[in-house]
Amino acid sequence: MSSMPLRPFARSRVWAPTAKEAAAFDRDAIERQGVSQAALMECAGRSAAEILDRLFPQGEVLALIGAGNNGGDGLVMLRTLHAWGRPVRAVLVADRDPRADLLHGWQIPFETDDGLGHDSGPLDTALRAASVIVDGILGTGLSGPPRDRQAQAIRAINRSERPVLALDTPSGVNGDTGQIAGEAVDAEVTVALGWPKLGTLLQPGRSKVGRLIAVEIGFPPVPDQVFAAAATTPAWAADNWPRRAPDAHKNSVGTLLLVGGCPGMAGAVVMAARAALRAGVGLLRVVSSSENRSIIQESVPEAIFVPSEDVDAVRDAAAASQAVGAGPGLGDGANAGALLAAVLEASEGLPTVLDADALNLASSGAGPGVGKWAANRPVLVTPHLGEMVRLAEVTREEIEEDRIGAARDLAKTTGAVVLLKGLPSIVVPPEGTCLVDTMASSDLASGGMGDVLAGVAASLLAQGVSPDQAGALALYGTGRAASRAALGPSLTPSDVIEQLPVVWTEAGPGISDLDHPFVIFDQDPAR
Repeated sequence: MSSMPLRPFARSRVWAPTAKEAAAFDRDAIERQGVSQAALMECAGRSAAEILDRLFPQGEVLALIGAGNNGGDGLVMLRTLHAWGRPVRAVLVADRDPRADLLHGWQIPFETDDGLGHDSGPLDTALRAASVIVDGILGTGLSGPPRDRQAQAIRAINRSERPVLALDTPSGVNGDTGQIAGEAVDAEVTVALGWPKLGTLLQPGRSKVGRLIAVEIGFPPVPDQVFAAAATTPAWAADNWPRRAPDAHKNSVGTLLLVGGCPGMAGAVVMAARAALRAGVGLLRVVSSSENRSIIQESVPEAIFVPSEDVDAVRDAAAASQAVGAGPGLGDGANAGALLAAVLEASEGLPTVLDADALNLASSGAGPGVGKWAANRPVLVTPHLGEMVRLAEVTREEIEEDRIGAARDLAKTTGAVVLLKGLPSIVVPPEGTCLVDTMASSDLASGGMGDVLAGVAASLLAQGVSPDQAGALALYGTGRAASRAALGPSLTPSDVIEQLPVVWTEAGPGISDLDHPFVIFDQDPAR
């Protein structure tokens, strides 16, 4: 067996550009770098054809074809399937020549939506006669609601009760924001061309996308900072997880100070502590109320207990640590605020995770503010929506309208990296790439999951991982652990913790039943 760490055969960085960013890069590749537009379209159409034939191998394929490149990709896809012997048919939902050179002389049966009549009956009949429908109507170029002609076609697709494969972006979903203005196709599968577009990863658009598969079609490499966001993947996680040196010892692989658990609230800090250990930290100290000593020492015997009432002991523990995690079960009283102030003073320069009550104390003024923490150290904050409202002093509606923008504003204001929980969770630094989580599901919607996440993130900080990478790796690890547990709504935080060791030792190109080498991303439908 090789002594080298196993590395997955897959692209580690999968960008998630907005539709505008993707279009600009497309133009630059064609006009400045000499990439053939025809070659890109050929690769896109053929790759989509292979995915469709693998997932939906039987029956007629009916494609609704719009104007522009999205419709062109659809025509190449139909021509490819037709050449393979698959029955195909096209309905044109735009004014374009179906006999264009994209068909290479193949005769594709087609008609126009006008030719099917002004009422919806003939189009409904045509759609229901097919086994699978291809949405090639609008793609990523959407601005505003679909026009009447396209909207009628979208409504007909959604009435058809047939599986739908969308090209690049379901028609009606904004590729920049995920917002839906009017009608949008409900796709079973979306084949993203080049990269998954940011809007297909964000709600409410994500709920229309279905299974999201991104295929490589021949674009040049993407320089850093060209796209504002990237998706986390198994290959990315394997590439960025910290690895121990052969001569490692407990102090060289991370010493963590975990602060939490007010009297009678030991459960949160216990879960965070167990998660931190399972994430690989070498030495763990837990600062908590003396009333919690017995349960913490019984539940986490590997941890060193430090009574929160002993300020000198707390300061000594902070001075001996390499990172701090604060908040789980801490409480919001004056004693908790004073404890955090003491930890802040004694841990100058140590990377810190602020979660739960540490955030509530910061936003209320009863404890050190996020900006004060971030003034002399790297900081990761992990708010859910309610905590984000209080920290950013904006409304829920303003945050939901632009979650990435709201997180970026808070990051720039405070200097901290912001992990905003939700679907999807995002990790946004003051400057640089936003990381979009692709692993979580509603199975994680139960009390205590945030404590597990905070424990994993703090553990990674102690092991030398940067705050943005630590936050994104913690999201990946807990999401993948939940998936491996396969317990659905009955999943508990303890189930996630038990699966963490397996997640960290996984190796492979990803979690996909598609063995095509051009598949660079494969995510199940949101649930």
